[in-house]
Amino acid sequence: MPNERLRAALLERGLTIATLAESIDVDPKTVERWITKDRTPYRRHRYAVASRLGLDESYLWPEALSEEQVAAASGSEVITIYPHRWAVPRDAWGRLFATAKEEIGVLVYSGLFLAEDNGALNILADKARAGVRVRIILGDPESSQVATRGADEGIDEAMAAKIRNVIVLYRPLRAVEGVEFRLHGTTLYNSMYRADDQLFVNTHVYGIPASNAPFWHLRRVAGGDIVNTYLQSFERVWEAAKPLPPGD
Repeated sequence: MPNERLRAALLERGLTIATLAESIDVDPKTVERWITKDRTPYRRHRYAVASRLGLDESYLWPEALSEEQVAAASGSEVITIYPHRWAVPRDAWGRLFATAKEEIGVLVYSGLFLAEDNGALNILADKARAGVRVRIILGDPESSQVATRGADEGIDEAMAAKIRNVIVLYRPLRAVEGVEFRLHGTTLYNSMYRADDQLFVNTHVYGIPASNAPFWHLRRVAGGDIVNTYLQSFERVWEAAKPLPPGD
């Protein structure tokens, strides 16, 4: 069976077999066999192809890694675990976003602490002006999911009020070209803050404010599956979310 994932990835990026082969220093016929005969490349070539296409090798060749290899790689994705979000060093946020070269993503209900951080907002604006895609997804203050989260944290209507406050605080950033805002009405089990292959994950715990919940710092590793799982969830929320109206 042909490798349709690899074929589709090339088409989506406007690449030919020859250009991919040249970029990773292999014969074009070798790449053609990877596609038409679904041959599995050596590990170094799988990694080179995945890096060139911006995909994970486990997506392009699902059977290439054993369960033990995936588990080992996934464990290596965990950089630091903090007991609470407030325990994360304040300058860590700026360092995270400053590393981004292609993609920044924020998925929260309110994330008020970030909207109040002028240093972080300046970095987001500078990154967007430099061509980095910046996507911020906030909870829809009118949604039942936001009301439920407010009740879970014991702050009730204050959760929706925090989001409305955040929307106001983000007005300068919303005026920057390249920054996209959407509102979601989904149940979040985690808040996410992404900069390319790095990810901050703030877990949500029933009855506990997000600032007091456990917090993970992750970095994607070839063959690992933790970061990819979270990023897939981010994209699903983004697709279902609605653009933030300009006048809000």
